[in-house]
Amino acid sequence: MIKLLLVDDQQLLRQGIASLLGLSDKVQLMAQANDGEQALNWLQTHPDTVDVVLMDIRMPRMDGIQTLTAMAEQGINIPAIILTTFDDHELLIQALKAGAKGYLLKDVSLEVLVAGIQAVHRGGTLIQPAITSTLIDSLKGLKSDFEHYQQPEALSDKEMEILRLMAAGCSNKEIAQSLFKSEGTVKNQVSNLLSKLGVRDRTRAVLRAIEQGLI
Repeated sequence: MIKLLLVDDQQLLRQGIASLLGLSDKVQLMAQANDGEQALNWLQTHPDTVDVVLMDIRMPRMDGIQTLTAMAEQGINIPAIILTTFDDHELLIQALKAGAKGYLLKDVSLEVLVAGIQAVHRGGTLIQPAITSTLIDSLKGLKSDFEHYQQPEALSDKEMEILRLMAAGCSNKEIAQSLFKSEGTVKNQVSNLLSKLGVRDRTRAVLRAIEQGLI
């Protein structure tokens, strides 16, 4: 069972998500925090207690982006999913760059929520298809932090397929099963893909691909 920390300043929303998660036998809500500062304090005093952090992006005192940055600085290597709305695209992009492993809409169904948590827990990067197109639109008006890179090399059909599976939150093992390849082969292909895109991890690869209109 995947253990969660839920971080959101809206108590009613936290209660709603907690009730929703209570219907699943795949995840267990271990604790709740009303902002990033409280979440960090809990993570520091309860190491190795949770597997995934589910976090709002807009919060008082310490928002989601600041929390992600602080987690990285303090060596808290727990994957985080950002909860967002359609109005949060600019902050969302910053959050992905700060280390978020994915995002979900706040009105997501239980099935999609649990599947997303499982995907991130397995090491995947989750980009919810429902807002990918609007995210692309918002990216067009933003200054990219990838400007110092050249345009990515042309990707093969297989690499594009792997990229789409990465965006869907699939792990190397799941990609290998889907493409009938060995996990080692997929790992090498993912590494080559990151190199072509000029990024260092899956999250930035997916963000880069969206920015370039590749997916």
